[in-house]
Amino acid sequence: MKWFQTATLSLALLVTAGCASNSSNNAEWLYPPMAVPLQASVQQEVQIARLSQLLQRPDLTKEVRAKMLYERGNYYDSVGLRDLARLDYNQSLSLNPAQPDLFNLLGVYFTQVGEFDAAYDAFDSTLELDPENSYAERNRAIALYYGDRIELALEDMERHYNQEPSDPFRALWLYLIQAELDPALARQDLVLRYQQRDEQWGWVLVAITLGDVSEEQAFKAILAGTRDNTLLAQRLTEAYFYLGKRYQSEGDYANAISLYKLAISFNVYEYVEHRYSFIELTRIYNDVKQQQLAKAKLEQQQASN
Repeated sequence: MKWFQTATLSLALLVTAGCASNSSNNAEWLYPPMAVPLQASVQQEVQIARLSQLLQRPDLTKEVRAKMLYERGNYYDSVGLRDLARLDYNQSLSLNPAQPDLFNLLGVYFTQVGEFDAAYDAFDSTLELDPENSYAERNRAIALYYGDRIELALEDMERHYNQEPSDPFRALWLYLIQAELDPALARQDLVLRYQQRDEQWGWVLVAITLGDVSEEQAFKAILAGTRDNTLLAQRLTEAYFYLGKRYQSEGDYANAISLYKLAISFNVYEYVEHRYSFIELTRIYNDVKQQQLAKAKLEQQQASN
């Protein structure tokens, strides 16, 4: 899921795949479904080179230079050069601070690297300049979630969800945040929302999260409905991320780690699921480290007694 775009796909494929799976031997996946990792296109490389040349001109107005820096930053970000993108974004803002979309992009970047206060400020700036920017509202809620400010995150996400209850990604993130406070109620609410679903692709991810379909059924639906490698990489990135979240919530860190690494492997840099997989891996590492330290401390105390 891009922070500014939602994909769609018919759920009929999932039903078809499920029926086919039920009549088979229910064999497990020997290898996980994969796509060819995305690579920088010739067009992206040419645009970066072209903009870099144009930015050397001394006769550019501030407005034009700011726009070109913003565009080059977007190209840098789309090929994974995020530090270079951030430098261009900052330079663009210094020339023209009235760019709400640019603050939103920086907020997502700051969230990924764990600079949550900077992320909150960036999203607040977006909403001050553009109060109707729903993407900044969603991204701020996610930043609050990762910054362990769950009550504020839930308040933001509930408001965001109520603006468009048919959006499966809003329902998913509302569930993930709500589950931090009340897992049973969060699941109950997500089941009710899932029962009201339409044909958007994202509801397949909700089905995976709820365990309403098996992993085999879900991946068969993805493979059956996707012929384009780019689209396949995007959908697998999303599926592996939310499946990883499910395993992580169950305490199965081994599978969660593998799934987050798979979500990263397709190089879908523009999707938050790719970005936030890095955060999830760090969170698991910190949790395991704390558990090991607590265990070692307990063993030391027992030995001393």
